[in-house]
Amino acid sequence: MIIFELACTQGHRFEGWFASADDFARQSETDLVRCPVCEDPKIVRVPSAKVRTGAREAPAREAEPAAPATPVAIEQTVAGLPAELLRKLRDAVRNAENVGRRFPEEARKIHYDEVPARAIRGQASREEAEALQDEGIDFASLPPFLTRDTH
Repeated sequence: MIIFELACTQGHRFEGWFASADDFARQSETDLVRCPVCEDPKIVRVPSAKVRTGAREAPAREAEPAAPATPVAIEQTVAGLPAELLRKLRDAVRNAENVGRRFPEEARKIHYDEVPARAIRGQASREEAEALQDEGIDFASLPPFLTRDTH
């Protein structure tokens, strides 16, 4: 497994784990590698602070084995958020009612007090989102790292 330091065109930096450099290239060419924050498919490798020079190093002293990377540690690295905050945000998203493609309709009903207020999530096209904004209906797009199923 090889770890690359990556960045999108918006400047978000994150790590990507690949079987090889060719694997990264293949996945990048088919837009499978995307920014976990903004979903940008234009990803480039950037210099990493972890560089092995090949120069002979002093013998390593005996050390405790490193703890295996846990999913939380990996999420914290990828999302750039403290693990506890990320967990709470994911819980909030998970506990919101998923209304799917009915999101614009349900958001309007809540905004105009036609139904009781509740936390909802779902999908809206760009045009639908603009129409909701024009009506003064508050909502926010969720970054993919919050909506991915982590189980």
